[in-house]
Amino acid sequence: MSFAPEWLALREQADADARSTELLDLLGETRLNRTPLVFRDLGCGTGSMGRWLGARLRVAPHWVLHDRDPRLLELAGASMIAGTVETREGDLTALRADDLAGTSLVTASALLDLLTRAEVNELASACVSAGVPALFTLSVTGKIEFARPEALDAEFEAAFNAHQRRAVDGRRLLGPDAVAAAAEAFADAEVHTRPSPWRLGGEQRALAAEWLRGWVGAAVEHEPGLAAEAPAYLRRRLAEGPQVSVGHTDLLAIPRTS
Repeated sequence: MSFAPEWLALREQADADARSTELLDLLGETRLNRTPLVFRDLGCGTGSMGRWLGARLRVAPHWVLHDRDPRLLELAGASMIAGTVETREGDLTALRADDLAGTSLVTASALLDLLTRAEVNELASACVSAGVPALFTLSVTGKIEFARPEALDAEFEAAFNAHQRRAVDGRRLLGPDAVAAAAEAFADAEVHTRPSPWRLGGEQRALAAEWLRGWVGAAVEHEPGLAAEAPAYLRRRLAEGPQVSVGHTDLLAIPRTS
């Protein structure tokens, strides 16, 4: 699955505002004890995770950026603000412990909910076997809270969450179950989670509107019975300038052997 650079640019500030800095404090530079420092960002998109970390960690690692989309890799490789960069195009789910040899930290943003339980298990196993800490940010929780609730919110939320758990080419996506599945998969590691909701509206009006259109559209795709209500519901929400909290969770896993 690939995303348009325009969508990734639109959400970058909201992502940066939402990610938990507490987990960076827990990670600490003492956990990143390999020389040279090598960070692998999985599903890097245009590199927003690397830019966020680069502005907050007092290190200049060598970045290995992984993505399936060569367009995004080119943009990411040209935009990192700290350290050196190499890019790897290919299947993120194929990584194993040997591939992580010499890696100091694995990172990903908005990735886990797009994986299957088996893929998360394999990724966790690779990180734990290699003794590599992993920081996974902005996994969806499925919880949506509008400043002005209305009765239909729960129906659209349930349909959207079911859509997030859909099967794609034989793969059953985790969607809102991703963080719980990852915590279970990292049972042999020290696991910490923190809430990281988007808080949309105000300066994020454009993102709020674009998110709302996609949220309603996915809900209707999964539950066509909502199609009759959707146009008026969407018009009302857009007209009010939606103020909404979109639930995410960040997870940090530190192998006990690291």
